[in-house]
Parts: sequence; C-alpha cells; structure tokens
Amino acid sequence: MKKLALALAVILLFSAAALAAPKSYEWKLSHIRPQDSPIDLDVKVFVKNVADRSGGRIKINIFGSSGLGDYQVVHERVGLGSVDMAVQSMGTQADQTMQIVNLCYLIKGWDEAKKYMSLNSPMMKWVAGRLEKQDIKLIGIWPVYFGGTALSKEPTEPFNPSAKKNVKVRVPGSKIWELLAESQGYQATPLPFSEVFTSLQSGMVDGAIGAGAEGYYSNFRDVIKYYMPNNTHFELWFFIMNKELYDSLSPEDRKIIDEEALAMENRRFVSGPEQQAMYEKKLEEYGIKLLRPTPEAIQKFADVSHEKVWPELRKLLGDKVFDEFVGFFK
Repeated sequence: MKKLALALAVILLFSAAALAAPKSYEWKLSHIRPQDSPIDLDVKVFVKNVADRSGGRIKINIFGSSGLGDYQVVHERVGLGSVDMAVQSMGTQADQTMQIVNLCYLIKGWDEAKKYMSLNSPMMKWVAGRLEKQDIKLIGIWPVYFGGTALSKEPTEPFNPSAKKNVKVRVPGSKIWELLAESQGYQATPLPFSEVFTSLQSGMVDGAIGAGAEGYYSNFRDVIKYYMPNNTHFELWFFIMNKELYDSLSPEDRKIIDEEALAMENRRFVSGPEQQAMYEKKLEEYGIKLLRPTPEAIQKFADVSHEKVWPELRKLLGDKVFDEFVGFFK
C-alpha cells in the first residue's frame, strides 16, 4: 500500500508539473507572396520574435506564395482552424460587405492611411467585430501600397477615365473591382489571382487592376509593358488568427502575439512608402514604361469613382453599411 501511495504521489506530482508548465505550440501561417518578398521578410521577423519571447514554445511555420490555398480559401480555413494564421487580402465569401475595405479613392496618402486604418482605429475595430462572427481574430494589419493598373498594351487616353480604352483587364472576383475598372473605361474580367499570369501571357486579358507596383513586379513583370500608378485603392492585408486558438492562449502568450503583430504593423507604416517608390523604380528599370498621371489626373479618377462606383456599391451593400464605413474617414 505504501508503494502504491508513493506511485500515486509521483504521478500527481508530475501531472501537476505538466499542468503548470506553459504550453507549446506549432502553427501554420499563410501569406500570398514569394520567399524574400517584403511581407515574407516581415513575417519572418514576427515569427523569430515570437519564438524568442516564448522561449521556443511557440513555433510558427511560414507558407508563402499561397501554398495553403487562394486567399479566399485560406480566410475560410482560418475561421475553421485548419490554418492558424494568415496575412493577406480580405476574404469576402462569408461576408460580402467586407469588400468595402477596398473602396476606391478613399484616402490620398500614407499619413491618412495610418490615421484611419491602423489596428486601433474605429474602422479596424468595425472590421474586427465582423471578423469575430466568422471565428477570426484580427491581430494586426499590413499596409501594402496604393494600387495601380498594369497593362500589356498601351490604352487609348490612359489618363482620361471617360475614354474607352479598348483594353480588357483582370479584376479580383468582387463587384467593387468590376465597377472600378468599368468607371475608367476598361472591360472587366474577374479572374482568380492564380490565373492572371497565363491570362496575360495568352492575351486573354491585356492588363490587371487590383494590385500595385510590388505585386506586379513580383508576379507579372515578364508579361506587362506598362504600369500606371493611378492610386486605384489603398491595399491592406489583414493579419488574422483563428479566434478559438487565440482565446485559448494564456494572457502572457496573447500579449506576445498582440505586441509583435502591432510592431510588425508599425514597421510597415514606416517602410511602406519607401518600398512603393522602390518597386515603381524596379518596374521602370526592368523595361516597363511608367504612365505616371499628374495629381490633377488622379483627382479626375477619384471624382469619377465617387460619382459612378460609390453609389453602385451603396446599392449593393446597403445604406447602413456604406454610410457607417465611409463615416470613419470624415
């Protein structure tokens, strides 16, 4: 009996020690760019800092280049918990109103982006609340760039949004992008990102809207001849995490994740403007002609979008959602 009691005591002692020890984790983190791209490098810093601060207990494996699926698929998988974390464009299949985060010609510069679109802004709190209904926790944002138009042939009157361009462009698969392309005189063709290169290569489309200089340089520089930085939209990627997983963490581990995600966001608001200019220069050095509009021309694009795109999106999403979102920027 004494031996049995001793054995039970040892088991209880080890069980208590196991329960008291901080848990270890191994997670999957998805993003949509190639290795050593700006987001890949920033994510690597995040992963290293989390590992260091957790004493190696939190190991995060990075899957770039949409290796775990298209961003729409990954968004759903984060909500289900089969992918733990992702930094990417907003998935809109579960909540079509979320396409409003890409509303065209909403802001004019990086300073406004930081003011209105940082994690703790009213706009992002609104986004976070809607994501939580999908079992997704918003832990940070990664501001990418102001978008532009990539083309394999020069359009008619490129700086005149009212001119018919006689050019078919790829757009992402949500109504806001179709409306934007059509408002600038293009024929819109919705296509998944994974099909854009071959579609440009084959001539199925003559251009693309929905990305910016870095995106076009990284993915399509061999199949485009022109780039117009006409500030179509301000691209944001959302650093998301499965909410059930996040809620299960200890307060100490949640603090590590929160602080490192915010640090990554802050670093990007500093490096983003410089990298946007750098990639425009890279495109030019690669032999791609930049069609650079004047500030007055960009304002014309904005005016047309406000006149033609915004009212249609209001009809699509409803007055309440549209007015609530746009109200964050007044």
